[in-house]
Amino acid sequence: MFETISVIGLGYIGLPTAALFASRKVKVLGVDVNESAVETINQGKIHIIEPELDAIVYKAVQQGYLQASTQVKPAQAFLIAVPTPFIADKEGNHPDLSFIEKSAQAIAPVLEVGNLVILESTSPVGATEQLAQWLKELRPDLTFPQDAGEDADINIAHCPERVLPGKVVRELVSNDRVIGGMTAKCSERSVDLYKTFVEGDCIITNARTAEMAKLTENASRDVSIAFANELSMICEQLDINVWELIALANRHPRVNILQPGPGVGGHCIAVDPWFIVSRTPKEARLINLARHINDDKPLWVIDQFKQKLAEFLIENPNKTVEEVSVACLGLAFKADIDDLRESPALSIASEIAQLHQGRLLIVEPNIKVLPQQFDQRGQLCNLNDAMIEADIVLLLVDHKQFKRFDAKKINIPKLIDTRGIWST
Repeated sequence: MFETISVIGLGYIGLPTAALFASRKVKVLGVDVNESAVETINQGKIHIIEPELDAIVYKAVQQGYLQASTQVKPAQAFLIAVPTPFIADKEGNHPDLSFIEKSAQAIAPVLEVGNLVILESTSPVGATEQLAQWLKELRPDLTFPQDAGEDADINIAHCPERVLPGKVVRELVSNDRVIGGMTAKCSERSVDLYKTFVEGDCIITNARTAEMAKLTENASRDVSIAFANELSMICEQLDINVWELIALANRHPRVNILQPGPGVGGHCIAVDPWFIVSRTPKEARLINLARHINDDKPLWVIDQFKQKLAEFLIENPNKTVEEVSVACLGLAFKADIDDLRESPALSIASEIAQLHQGRLLIVEPNIKVLPQQFDQRGQLCNLNDAMIEADIVLLLVDHKQFKRFDAKKINIPKLIDTRGIWST
């Protein structure tokens, strides 16, 4: 039975995980470098948008089971839920494990015999073993699974999250978990920990397979989305309504084509396949191609915008380009959340802010302030005002507010509907 847990990283996964453990009357210390986030959590509030999470955090903090800090303290189990971005630098394209390494440096001084360390961060194959090596170098007085096996002082495992933003709390509880321990004992102890709140099955494997399982899930989805995105570009060229086409094709009992969009975003699907490509570049040909298709889709949307702008100016010769108002609907990487990470909608709107000399209206109901890259080139406004004023509308995210809006009541001179809400 684990009585004290420390969660390193209080973002979109770490905070819900910490809150759920705390809701089961386990003492949880959440650790984050963001002092503002720490202060917010200790007030019983949350710094992210996620349904149901605010009430759980408030109750856990009020009852004394959840506390946040910028400093790591001793605990029986440590869960690492920090970012693992994919970066390009002078050494080439590769996963950035620096946040995991810093987490190892933070927890190493307080490790004690019998502790369990779990890496939850989505990671390239071998990252859990690298974590174990860093801890071994920092604490030579302790033994670790790579050398001592089942008799190690410290148990280490990998357990990737498998949740959907907007449904994180429910899916953390109900989804199955893949547990990849460095030894059988590491896996067994990890299962005991997660069964504190997880109602789904906990399936045991080794650390490398657990790492690859998460990457495979997201690479598979990325390939499927790439097919839909490529199909949308083909249909535009052939003057075919892609939304109608997909609906017809999906009437086949063994066909399930996904819906196209402006690209792929978020911290998982837009990043994880690159971890596979970076390790096996010669073999991961399809995965690599799918990534490029999805990464290029925002550029295609920008080209569509340029075309619509040119058409509008030809049809309205009395207007200059500075007098053309453009509205971008949505900045988040998916519907009904505030998460802008790797968002194709954000990159498209940012590019239009640089390209377009006229007024730029941005509708994103889940944020209060525009990101810095707009540098006063965009105006955050409500949907009704944008739809009335805009000459060109780019629908980039299928937020519920947009789905409820009856676009037929308003004359939109030029519409680029990347989500098929108003084009079907």
